Amino acid sequence: MSSSFHLSVFTGAGISAESGLSTFRGQGGLWEGQPIEEVATPGAWQRDPERVHSFYNGRREQLRHVLPNAAHRYLADLQKQLSVEIITQNVDDLHEQAGSQSVLHLHGELTKVRCAQHEDEVFEWGHQPLSCADHAPCGQPLRPHIVWFGEAVPAYARAMEKVQKADALLIIGSALQVYPAAGLVDEIAPEIPRAYLDPGDAFFGPSPNMYRVQKKATEGLADVQDWLKAIGAL
Repeated sequence: MSSSFHLSVFTGAGISAESGLSTFRGQGGLWEGQPIEEVATPGAWQRDPERVHSFYNGRREQLRHVLPNAAHRYLADLQKQLSVEIITQNVDDLHEQAGSQSVLHLHGELTKVRCAQHEDEVFEWGHQPLSCADHAPCGQPLRPHIVWFGEAVPAYARAMEKVQKADALLIIGSALQVYPAAGLVDEIAPEIPRAYLDPGDAFFGPSPNMYRVQKKATEGLADVQDWLKAIGAL
């Protein structure tokens, strides 16, 4: 084991899907039966905040009933052996529930809310419902602490810094279709080893240092372990 080895891990919806959380990719633009533009955009919030609240209340309730899976637990255990920083597209807290530290959520967190006017005023909320009657201390309405489609991704700069200093990059469960998050793959130097664990067929172009494992997250952990040993991380 190399205690100085620095691994960046980038996770997407595929890792949490195995715990029972739904994804929206490949479902005709619907997420839990709702059109994305009606529940996950600034325009949706302006038009019908109650509908947006109802949607995310359902997502919080769903999250309350699921548990981390073997892939979440594997990454938490890996942090005890290596310097591992997790960057996730997911808004659930399953990485944290599994025991992972230093998790950077690119797209926000379901269990937090923020002031609708001041995005730096963020509050822990848990799984309880949120409504238009709930307000921040400043008197402004509270909204889900989620980066909606069409909004900037404030954490992207921090994620880019983490990836750029990594000795290796591990991608799990992301279709690499949502930008700018998917662009993190291009921030790592060409000679840096990387692995992609997902049953999909994302295209990376010529990439001799890419190790592909076309399996679900929980099914490819042994392959990831072998890869980490092969590159000298373990």
